[in-house]
Amino acid sequence: MGDGHQTTSNDEKNKDIETLRILLAHWIEHNRSHEENFRQWAEKSEKLGKGEVSKMITRAADALKAASDFLLEAKKYI
Repeated sequence: MGDGHQTTSNDEKNKDIETLRILLAHWIEHNRSHEENFRQWAEKSEKLGKGEVSKMITRAADALKAASDFLLEAKKYI
């Protein structure tokens, strides 16, 4: 038998887990959107003769991809 406090704690825990699940999905999609945009601008930068800019934007896109991969892995443990 619970005193009601444990139920509230479990409810809060379940709510936080669901929020985390939603946030992970949102962050992954958000990162993908930015990654795609970064890659488009890296290509445009290259065509504009801004090779170093393109290289740095590409590195940023790669970092977002890596972040998304970690978030996807985290989702497996929910």
